[in-house]
Amino acid sequence: MLGRPDKHFDSIHIGGTNGKGSVAAMVGAALRCAGFRVAVYTSPHLVDVRERIIVDDRPISVDGFVSWNDRLRDAVLASDASFFEATTAIAFADFAARGADIAVVEVGLGGRLDSTNVLSPLVSAVTNIAVEHTDYLGDSVEEIAKEKAGIAKPGTPFVIGETDPRLVQVLTSTAEEVGAVLSEIPVAERYDGRLGLVGKHQARNAAVAQNILSNLPARWRPPPSAIEEGFARAWLPGRYDRRGKWLFDVAHNASGVSALVAELQRDTIPRPLNLLFAALSDKDWAAMLVMLLDQVDGAWVSIPPSAPAQRLVELEEVKRRFPGVVVNSDFDKALSAVQQGAGTILVTGSLHTVGDVLSRLPGFQPLG
Repeated sequence: MLGRPDKHFDSIHIGGTNGKGSVAAMVGAALRCAGFRVAVYTSPHLVDVRERIIVDDRPISVDGFVSWNDRLRDAVLASDASFFEATTAIAFADFAARGADIAVVEVGLGGRLDSTNVLSPLVSAVTNIAVEHTDYLGDSVEEIAKEKAGIAKPGTPFVIGETDPRLVQVLTSTAEEVGAVLSEIPVAERYDGRLGLVGKHQARNAAVAQNILSNLPARWRPPPSAIEEGFARAWLPGRYDRRGKWLFDVAHNASGVSALVAELQRDTIPRPLNLLFAALSDKDWAAMLVMLLDQVDGAWVSIPPSAPAQRLVELEEVKRRFPGVVVNSDFDKALSAVQQGAGTILVTGSLHTVGDVLSRLPGFQPLG
């Protein structure tokens, strides 16, 4: 119906478990500093759906989003398209309409069957692999890796940021089956320049971003000065995001929480450090909570109001397994209680959790 708007701009396709958004932000910023008109599609959003659809640092307008939604409504209903499928169509239509030169597109879930996989990118990449979405992607990390490698394309550079040799082998063999051009990043490789994104793990994400950029065709390749400037400028809300006494991090799996804990141990944080934690039931929330409880002085667990009802953690199970935490199903009451006497308030466990708190803070503007 839309006439394949994805054919009207070049693209870079980024998958993986953690770090996709950070890598996309750095790649997009470097291309922007090189003078290109750059679109960026990421998910999920924290507060406003328009955060997902950006061209030259400007989100799709309210009128634009409503207009595309109205135009596509009948087709969405007729095809039984999911929210993400419909949003992807709107994003690609908006990128074409706003004249984007190139789009940096983050995979939504998995890779092979993700709706973003209609792209024919200049470069595709997988940042890393961890257990997630086992109901869709498979029960083992190897099965998940194979699904994520499904974005590899014939004759196209495929950047591998994963460091586990077993998973690198799965990614490599899957990509080789379709004739992709492999670009594996050495385990020890890190970017050593200045970064706008906080955290030691971002140096590895930056190395992935740098490798993606170096694998672009010559006309798209930013000069070193644009990469340096772009990486220093790149920033995303909710990624070790300190705002006064608040600390937000969208870590939502054990791997992400491990990186968060490592940063907490390096940082000097005003105490007491109180935790507001709320996760989704299909994540390993118990493992996440175990790691976090060793770092904080008090912990409150609740349910993020914006989370889908079918993905809510059973709070009775939290009480049973973690008798030392305060459990409250009323998110606003938990949010009020966690602030009492706190030197720092850590909010983590899900993008829903971070977004639900940010939307309640006075003066917060998700889109500037």
